[in-house]
Amino acid sequence: MAELRHTFTDDEAGNPTVAVVPEEQHFVLSNLPPRPAQKRLALGIVLSLLAALYLVTGPFGGMQWGAIHSFVAVYTTAMFVTDSITAILLYAQFSILRSRAILVIASGYLFTALLIVPYVLAFPGVLAPHGVVGGLQTTAHLYLLWHCGFPLFVIGYALSKDEDPGRQIPQGRVGTAIFRSVVFTAAGATAAAYLCVKGQAPLPRIMLDQYRFVPEWPWVVGAPVALLCISALVVLWIRRRSILDLFLMVVLCAYLIEIPPHYYPAPARFSTGWYAVRVTSLISSSIVLVVLLYEITALYGGLLSAVLGQRREREARLMTGDAVAATVAHEVRQPLTAIVTTADAGLRFLDRSMPNLDRAKEAFKRIAADGHRAGAVIESIRANFRKDDRTRTSLDVNELIQEVLTLERGNLQKHHILVQAAPARQLPEVRGNRVQLQQVLLNLITNAIDAMAAMDEPRVLCVKSEPYEGHGVVVSIADTGTGISPQHIDRLFNPLFTTKSDGMGMGLSICRAIIEAHEGRLWASPNTPRGAIFQFTLHANSSASVGA
Repeated sequence: MAELRHTFTDDEAGNPTVAVVPEEQHFVLSNLPPRPAQKRLALGIVLSLLAALYLVTGPFGGMQWGAIHSFVAVYTTAMFVTDSITAILLYAQFSILRSRAILVIASGYLFTALLIVPYVLAFPGVLAPHGVVGGLQTTAHLYLLWHCGFPLFVIGYALSKDEDPGRQIPQGRVGTAIFRSVVFTAAGATAAAYLCVKGQAPLPRIMLDQYRFVPEWPWVVGAPVALLCISALVVLWIRRRSILDLFLMVVLCAYLIEIPPHYYPAPARFSTGWYAVRVTSLISSSIVLVVLLYEITALYGGLLSAVLGQRREREARLMTGDAVAATVAHEVRQPLTAIVTTADAGLRFLDRSMPNLDRAKEAFKRIAADGHRAGAVIESIRANFRKDDRTRTSLDVNELIQEVLTLERGNLQKHHILVQAAPARQLPEVRGNRVQLQQVLLNLITNAIDAMAAMDEPRVLCVKSEPYEGHGVVVSIADTGTGISPQHIDRLFNPLFTTKSDGMGMGLSICRAIIEAHEGRLWASPNTPRGAIFQFTLHANSSASVGA
């Protein structure tokens, strides 16, 4: 069952009412309330048609032009095409919404399209001197039925708009409903055309000859058309809610505008007014078609945006998953590697003729410490994604640096790297997550070691801490390694970007995220004469005392 949504509208007295509307109708532009800009556009179309028509017929209305039968053929063909396409699009919309109102107005456009066929066949001079079918009154009678029939369909559409959603045509019977509508509409149009062609229609005489109208034309043609159009406008005005309603009112206004120039000041075919009215009719028949085409374009654009949005969301989720996996792998790899290395060393201490128990105990203690550090790293990653501030405490930056250098002592000795630690003596304490800031220092120092491992000596790692702008701390890690390529400097902190053959591209991205979460800043610059310098800032803990 379709989901229902409540829409607030106003009744005839201006009181708010609640209409239950199927959820899918809120995505169809021709069923959405018109915006002020669309109302101004509709009014502008009506005024433009009125001004253009009467500016032409005013000074030139009495002029009688030659009979251009090719114009009639082109005009009627264009009318048939536009009305047929409009009917098809409305039927397609009905297949989605299953609203009887849409089915009625689609039948109305089909009815006008079908009546155009006998109209052009009967028009004198277009296909034959006296028309292929019918007699003198046939085209005039068909025109009258055409312009009276469409307002009747509009009235039926307006009266069907407030249908109970529970009485909508079932989805399985949509095709049958469309088929019946086409059959009944075609049968009605055929019956009307037959009566007009055979001259048996109970309609008054409209033509004096092939060119001139009877003096009673305003009463026998103009008055019925005007009365039905005004009635349809009133019903639509009372029940108007949608963009489609608004532009159907524009079409009916165009029908009304066309009536006077037909007869005044020249009551004959092929006058200036007659030609101008045909052009206006062609424009008015295209209005709803343009609205529906705009609707299709807008819906297609919305669908494309939705698809692209889903694709971006899916890619973002995949990227997030990759980032989490890479983060875990990157951060846990260091303590796991230390655990494996220390375990191998402990086994060697035990696997001797005289086991070195003291060294083995020390190795096991380090394994336990690295195990706890791995657990702390995982919890730190979770806290980083949660952005939890509760685990932050007051920290001594120099103490953090010494802890990390101690952890990396074996790696530094292995690569014969000289460490120059230059801690400032009077540094304010900072507030932060100890494990996260340890990870930042570990990542930066490990990267420096990797950068210097392939270089010749001297290999020097310089770690400094200094006051920063009077209320913070700046930490610098400088190396004499391979340095940073100028084309990589802007991408250095991007996720998944790496210059290492076995790198994951997450270390520096994570470091920057941690520092920024601590309201600091991390950046890199070249070292002199070679290598790179990474620096980050941290805010001082205002409640802590200045450390020694």
